[in-house]
Amino acid sequence: MTASAPARRTITVLPGDGIGPEVVGATVRVLQAAGAPLDFENGVAGGEAFKKGIGSGVPRETLDSIERNRCVIKGPLATPIGKGEKSANVTLRKLFETYGNLRPVRELPGVPTVFAGRGVDLQIVRENIEDLYGGIEHMQSPGVAQSLKVVSKKGCEKIVQLAFEVARSEGRHKVTCATKANILKLSEGMLQRTFDEIAPEYPDITAEQMLVDNCAHQLVIAPEQFGVIVMTNMNGDILSDLASGLGGGLGFAPSANMGADCAIFEAVHGTAPAIAGQDKANPTAVLLSAVMMLRYLGLFDHANRVENAVLVTLESGVHTIDLARGKPAVGTTAFTDAIIANLGKKTDNWMVRSGTPLHFPPSITPAARVIARDRKVVGCDVFVEADTDAATIGPKVEAAIKGSALKLVLVDNRGTQVYPSTGSARTDAVDVWRCRFVRSDGQPVDDATILDLLARAATVAPWMHVEKLQVFDGVDGFTKAQGQS
Repeated sequence: MTASAPARRTITVLPGDGIGPEVVGATVRVLQAAGAPLDFENGVAGGEAFKKGIGSGVPRETLDSIERNRCVIKGPLATPIGKGEKSANVTLRKLFETYGNLRPVRELPGVPTVFAGRGVDLQIVRENIEDLYGGIEHMQSPGVAQSLKVVSKKGCEKIVQLAFEVARSEGRHKVTCATKANILKLSEGMLQRTFDEIAPEYPDITAEQMLVDNCAHQLVIAPEQFGVIVMTNMNGDILSDLASGLGGGLGFAPSANMGADCAIFEAVHGTAPAIAGQDKANPTAVLLSAVMMLRYLGLFDHANRVENAVLVTLESGVHTIDLARGKPAVGTTAFTDAIIANLGKKTDNWMVRSGTPLHFPPSITPAARVIARDRKVVGCDVFVEADTDAATIGPKVEAAIKGSALKLVLVDNRGTQVYPSTGSARTDAVDVWRCRFVRSDGQPVDDATILDLLARAATVAPWMHVEKLQVFDGVDGFTKAQGQS
């Protein structure tokens, strides 16, 4: 009995900006020539949407298309820099909860790199929703900006489980968790601790911890040691771009944004407006992203067919101008034609990493919470704006809160304690000061006490930010200032 043909799927196609329409168009041509059972529904996002006044960069019609199809292949999207519009890329990732960003890096034939011949073949799994990319920022004063780094237990569980499942799916034997937990002990430490909790569920895979700065060092010393690296959002963004250089650059760097029921596939590179419309763009990164998409859809034979054609084409010396390095180059169209002509061919020198279907971790309900057996508020941090110095603001705040149940234990500036003086700080102060208050009797602090404190502190300087100091099951849910004993 012959196997039944796979059901056809409709894919939302977002051509994007700059070179996007060229490289995405080339990719669709290859998928069609490979006989993939796919239909394509075009949508708009990025620059064209911003020009129409759509602040998110994603029109309602595009969102509806993605909602129907749950699978997207997209080109690079332009985002205005330094203006109010949100990144359309981030909008799509967050709205469809594509919490995992997968960025494979491998040596490719005919692509010269410093590491050629060393078998570089790794996968970076980056948390894709939270961290600093939540974009929660405030100007605390005209000269001081604040960004909130939000890392959740739920988010860490999902990305760590996904990293181990990717390793299993791709036949890899080690997962490295790279964090900055030595400095950011609560946020980056959350990922580190969650990794240690989940790793024993995968006894067939070696698990290791590494500081992210050392990971950057190791990536350019011995990248072949890595299988899968899992990181928080910003660390993963930066190191995945670094890692793309190991495989020849952004023109060869595919990626996938994956969630429990939706996935968005795109190249890592940008819009490259300087060469847009000139038939010079290299479509390899989007093509390899499409290979990831085919495997996500369970179309392993089609994925292997397309990947082999790309490998054969590169190995044969057919290259776009970015790779030619003084040798004859072909345009986007001719390069695509060559790949189509090589469909069905295989190379004896390079392997495809076909793998097995990826198992997604079970979804966690939105109401899921981490419950502490015991919790209490022991004080608060109040950020105030004052054009003064440390020796002046501390005594003034102490005088203003006289009679409050709370006492001032320190004032810091940009994270360093400046009052009471430690005798060694040489802080070049700005006009935002963090004042930490606690109860001297160790009793819990209620909201009424904090509100009374704020009213008193406001007679000295305007406050703009308050954080409760909480203790969960006997463990402080806050860190000390630099220099605080």
